[in-house]
Amino acid sequence: MTASIATHQTILVVGGGIAGMTAALEAAECGKQVILAEKTPTLGGRTSLLYRYFPKMCHPTCGLEINLKRIKGNPNVRVMTMTEVTAVTGSRGNYRVTLKIKPRYVNENCTACGDCGKAVQAEIPNPANYGLDKIKAAYLPHGMAYPQRYVIDPSIVGTPEGEAAKAACKVGAIDLAMQEETVEITVGSVIWATGWRPFDANKIQPYGYDRYANVITSLEFERLADPHGPTGGKLLRPSDGKEAKNIAFIQCAGSRDENYLRHCSRICCMATLKQTQYVREAWGDEGKSTIYYIDIRAIDRFEDFYAKVWQDPTVRFIKSKVARIAENEANGNPILHGVDTEGYHRYANEHDLVVLAVGMEPEVTGVKLPDDIVLDSSHFIEGSKSGGMFGAGAATSPLDVNRAVQSATAASLRAIQVIHQTASTEAA
Repeated sequence: MTASIATHQTILVVGGGIAGMTAALEAAECGKQVILAEKTPTLGGRTSLLYRYFPKMCHPTCGLEINLKRIKGNPNVRVMTMTEVTAVTGSRGNYRVTLKIKPRYVNENCTACGDCGKAVQAEIPNPANYGLDKIKAAYLPHGMAYPQRYVIDPSIVGTPEGEAAKAACKVGAIDLAMQEETVEITVGSVIWATGWRPFDANKIQPYGYDRYANVITSLEFERLADPHGPTGGKLLRPSDGKEAKNIAFIQCAGSRDENYLRHCSRICCMATLKQTQYVREAWGDEGKSTIYYIDIRAIDRFEDFYAKVWQDPTVRFIKSKVARIAENEANGNPILHGVDTEGYHRYANEHDLVVLAVGMEPEVTGVKLPDDIVLDSSHFIEGSKSGGMFGAGAATSPLDVNRAVQSATAASLRAIQVIHQTASTEAA
């Protein structure tokens, strides 16, 4: 299907994470028409998968809840989930954009009652928990999902499982005949808020992420700590389900390294400092966190939080770039090998669990960026040559939530200027 659903007075925001939501809302609340396109089934991005923010240690509902309420109440924002940009042509003030919309197999009749999920036995890896557990193939992405509509995984379409889900729905929301659609729209400006992805820890061979079950990433650890996560908030080892009380955190896992990512990912230090407090909350004085670091980068308002963690007797700092990780085959414990640069002595430290503070890189997988877009050396978006398209949030550089919101607000203001200038030119 091809249809025109916007005009050159419309702003397209690509990506529905915290930055995309912010950019869309700022423009919409200034009276502009906005299309917010998100490739997954729900808004919120990686922020919705956090257990807590730093430094206040509050839950992401603090920021996402109000934004979702604003979006629901603003008719100027059209949300399109499971939607990807496949082409952008044209110029500043007049872009032609092709969108590909994947089928959800669930229509707007859905009340999120969960009957379809109860009727299905097939399971898939849970994307909200980075595959650490499984969910039914008819599922609600997570508790804060917007829209609050279930999703039918394509793997059960055309199978008895899919028919069972359809039969269980009392409101006729399951539509297994949905097809992929292509929509063409005209917009005046584009904001790319495509976010970030964690560096692939499998590439760091000396750390054995692909070989040792008890070596995980910081994002996976975040889900372990969450009561809505795969272990109900208990810090348990993936290998055997035993309690993880002696935990190592390795900084700059993939960042500041000529072999992987050259840049500093900025948020990793604060994320680890935050996660040591999860260990303290879980085990009290019995818990032990050891941070292996090059240097700690906690600036301005985060300095006090860093000082608090530094004084925590359950947290130890070792200034060292871990050389490699081995495994104690008898108990599955990872053993970290390296040299402590403060004293220059070798160590072989054994821990229950190792958490890799993986770096951030721009999420451009499968994203067809137009030739007009300018990228930096790490492939983050700087903007467009014509000045009609802008990056926002972590798509522009590694940013925490607060700075991503600031970046998105700035991008929204620039996009509004483009719309105003286009209107002025036409009026003249």
